[in-house]
Amino acid sequence: MAETAKIALVTGGGTGIGRAAAEALLGAGWKVVVTGRHQETLDETLKGAQAGAENGLAIVADVADPDAVDALFAETEKRFGRLDLLFNNAGTGSPATTIDEIPVETFKRVIDVNVTGAFLCARAAFALMRRQKPQGGRIINNGSISAHAPRVGSVPYTTSKHAVSGLTKALALDGRPFQIACGQIDIGNAATALAEKMTRGVPQASGHVMAEPVMAPEEVGAAVLHMASLPLSTNILSMTIMATNMPFVGRG
Repeated sequence: MAETAKIALVTGGGTGIGRAAAEALLGAGWKVVVTGRHQETLDETLKGAQAGAENGLAIVADVADPDAVDALFAETEKRFGRLDLLFNNAGTGSPATTIDEIPVETFKRVIDVNVTGAFLCARAAFALMRRQKPQGGRIINNGSISAHAPRVGSVPYTTSKHAVSGLTKALALDGRPFQIACGQIDIGNAATALAEKMTRGVPQASGHVMAEPVMAPEEVGAAVLHMASLPLSTNILSMTIMATNMPFVGRG
């Protein structure tokens, strides 16, 4: 008897890391719901992925909108009956500047997506994983190297990613009675559109501007797949994957 395919939901699945993770999961035989704010990019993810047409589902949703998140998970449960993995990937940043030059609205927008969005999706996933039969599942939060060492001028983003680390640890603890594992992947310089500026030069703690090495997003997708493929009795609480020569170890 063939093994029943596992079900994953990837937020921010239309581009970058989310697309790479969705492609890796689909290629490994998972059924994958991709969500984001733009139907076109979500459709492109599924069209470009192995088995995307047969095993993928694209649902437009804003992770910072509680009603949209509830509808997203309700549709996922209706379509597939359960959820084995949430890759809490959706995120945003802001222009690099000092805190006194950051509009309050900018800070709130980053927190809404990176923290509130992660909370809302984790909350809905936890509830579904707790009540489904068999019980349990896995949540992987996309943290950042900024959860450990900030970049210059990154107050909103760095604050949000430290909060995600707290969410990860709290969920890893609270999920134990329900067979829900939670881990975090901290990514450094994957070659996505958001990281393109790294190749042109970004400010360093020394005051210099320097181009930084990047890595293929497919390597991150493979790492997410590895974390997701572990039995629920095993958890990678925190994984750092980075371009080997980027200035993280020794940053500053």
